[in-house]
Amino acid sequence: MARLCGWITISFAGALLAGCASSQQPDLAVTQSADATIEQPAVALASAQGMANPDIWPAYDYPVPLQPDDEARIAGLLAAMTIEEKVGQLVQADLCCVTPEDVKTYNLGSILVGGNSGPNGNDLSPAPDWLAAADEFYLSSVDTSDGGVGIPLVWGTDAVHGHSNIIGATLFPHNIGLGAMRDVALIEKIGAITAKEIRVTGQEWTFAPTVAVPQDFRWGRAYEGYSSDPDLVASYVGAMVRGLQGPPGNDDLLSGPYVIASTKHFLADGGTDNGVDQGDSSISEEDLRDIHGKPYGPAIAEGVSTVMISFSSWHGKKMTGNKSLVTGVLKDRMDFGGFVVSDWNAHGQVAGCTNESCPQALMAGIDMYMAPDTWKPVYEDLLARAKAGTIPMARIDDAVTKILRVKGRLGLFDAGKPSDRPLSGQYELLGAPEHRAVAREAVRKSLVLLKNEGILPIAPGGRLLVAGDGADDIARQSGGWTLTWQGTGVDNSHFPGATSIWDGLKQAVEAGGGSAVHSPDGSFTQRPDAAVVVFGETPYAEFQGDRAALALDPELTKPYDTIRELKAKGIPVVALMVTGRPLYTNPALNAADAFAVAWLPGSEGGGIADVLIGDTSGNARYDFAGKLPADWPRTTLLSEGVLYPYGYGLDYSSPAQGWAALPELDTEALAGDSRLWFSAGAPAARWSLLVTGETTGEQTRITTVPAEALGGRARITAENYLVQEGARRFTIASGNASVQLRNFEPVNIDRETNADIMLLVTAKVWESPTSARLGAIGEGSRGFTAFDMPQNDEFVRYGIPLKCLRSNGADVTSLTQPFVLETSGPTDFALGEVRLGTDAQQILPCS
Repeated sequence: MARLCGWITISFAGALLAGCASSQQPDLAVTQSADATIEQPAVALASAQGMANPDIWPAYDYPVPLQPDDEARIAGLLAAMTIEEKVGQLVQADLCCVTPEDVKTYNLGSILVGGNSGPNGNDLSPAPDWLAAADEFYLSSVDTSDGGVGIPLVWGTDAVHGHSNIIGATLFPHNIGLGAMRDVALIEKIGAITAKEIRVTGQEWTFAPTVAVPQDFRWGRAYEGYSSDPDLVASYVGAMVRGLQGPPGNDDLLSGPYVIASTKHFLADGGTDNGVDQGDSSISEEDLRDIHGKPYGPAIAEGVSTVMISFSSWHGKKMTGNKSLVTGVLKDRMDFGGFVVSDWNAHGQVAGCTNESCPQALMAGIDMYMAPDTWKPVYEDLLARAKAGTIPMARIDDAVTKILRVKGRLGLFDAGKPSDRPLSGQYELLGAPEHRAVAREAVRKSLVLLKNEGILPIAPGGRLLVAGDGADDIARQSGGWTLTWQGTGVDNSHFPGATSIWDGLKQAVEAGGGSAVHSPDGSFTQRPDAAVVVFGETPYAEFQGDRAALALDPELTKPYDTIRELKAKGIPVVALMVTGRPLYTNPALNAADAFAVAWLPGSEGGGIADVLIGDTSGNARYDFAGKLPADWPRTTLLSEGVLYPYGYGLDYSSPAQGWAALPELDTEALAGDSRLWFSAGAPAARWSLLVTGETTGEQTRITTVPAEALGGRARITAENYLVQEGARRFTIASGNASVQLRNFEPVNIDRETNADIMLLVTAKVWESPTSARLGAIGEGSRGFTAFDMPQNDEFVRYGIPLKCLRSNGADVTSLTQPFVLETSGPTDFALGEVRLGTDAQQILPCS
């Protein structure tokens, strides 16, 4: 789709700039003037205000040819569609909050399945239920019994490391592991397999690949990026898109084994200040272009069908509302010819918008609103504005045309219902042996060896001890975006056909005539010849994984002691780390004889044993091939130095190197993350635990126990939870009382409120209060819900959706007391933990 050269005049703070927007270029040819990177003062000022200058960006040509038959059909459909039908195409609803009848009534253009959604309200629904749901929604969308045109909807899913919502599907390593393997050809195979498995259950669109270029690995989504190096990321993107969609000239994708892809998140989601998810990036426009924009060239060259816009901001301006980037750079300068979709309710974060109303996003260039649980008010608002003429019909027609073009290229108009399409219902393809073999190869090639004092490869004929808390946990080795949004709440039984790290090691050792024992704490009765200790991160996704420091939570470092104890007994030890990012691990590096990084390998843990366990002759079966996709930190902050640089990685031919002990830090004081507010008997750093009463000044800060408060009406003592004295017990004799956590810098949980996040309170109750309320307080706002606190004999983790706090009146953008538990009457209870999360044992109703 070539473009003509024309003059653009842009006003920046009173200055006029003019230039040739672009010219027709072959493939990925780039047009830039010799002085394009020299910013004039007006341009620099505009950049500082979040306004891009498209003229300094590369110009591409979108290679997908327009099909005359499709164009004629689209023109006819557009002419026949009512305004209601057009607006419906612009809206995408989540499976949690929409019915087939809604799709028909509102002519919705798309549905998606979020990380915690699934057919029949069950995110662990079996594969046939997914295909049945796909049929049901499709048939509703094409029902013309009311005289409508019946545009088929497209179903999107986060198949980010395989078809990862589906039980039994092949789970590939997360992108950071794929970045370590440095194999473009294998990336294309992974994309092709993912597409096939998606087609089995009837979906047509994956929100992948993530082409973020993470610069600060404290970011909770860093593992979704291939690397911190834009060249490496760019080298992978085209291959993944080609694997998912086929070649860019491909038409009628549904007649073959393909789906449409979506590169995400445009732009600089991996470049926010301090690695804060959905945060702001204050980098220069040149860095925005050269680091974070670079992967979009190969994506466009391969004809990627959709682009998802980031939650994040650039110089304070939200990407979802940034016309200079979405329209000026992506659509005009880069010539992206597919359609643009927003992220989950991201339009609500645009200045002047709410989740229910944001015409600014459409005018900025968004073609489809991802409005999972707010789709109906978004639809109604857009429709009212369209009828009133405050949104130009030309912009609506443009967006609808782009959506219909992608549906036409997909072959959606003639494909019939999902169960009638090629590959549908071939459930044997989910986790097929040939698919798992490719995933196992990816695991082998992604392993990075950081240390080897001659212990590897392990001879298979002896006794192997496999220790650590992560050895036999397929969910943990798969990470977030696995069956559930956070990758939590599932166990090995949910992964039929998969192989844990422990199982893989056991199989390899026994095949060589040896024996293996699994002992998480490292204890044994028969002395082993060698040990592998598996440790690392537990699953997380998105902002739930944001961290203050590049270090494991203290409770996840207990395997370090296991390594030391085994070494003290003279047993050779291999430390094997499961992680979504490079982290400070000097104690394990010092103590172990060998140290390897497995990243988040997915369902095929046997690939690790392929490399670690040798053959019966003492030779390696497979060598280490992985190289670091990012710098490995020397301390808990990368700014304090690099221990191993990007590209580092030993193999079995690497010469022996003397080991110099690394400095070790005390990380016990580090907060687990910004959403862990109270644990181990103490509030998070810079927080206070308060007990307050009915009168002004009746407030006591609890620092040590035992303590008294409220004039002696309340006694605070220690109680055991997880660790000795890991909880605080509140015995209140009478009257009204309030237990609070306070942060003197107001807490903004608006983004968490936008998702299915809850305020989690782990409590044990000896005597129930007369009544109780759980809530949050901000400056000038309060939001509470009734809290039933029945007597129980153990700690229970209660959860209240954060949406309840907002709907009940709390200003969630500025909370000074994000946790308040008010009671009346005599009561006796203990708090073990207060945090944000999704894994409640009992969800409290909003009231």
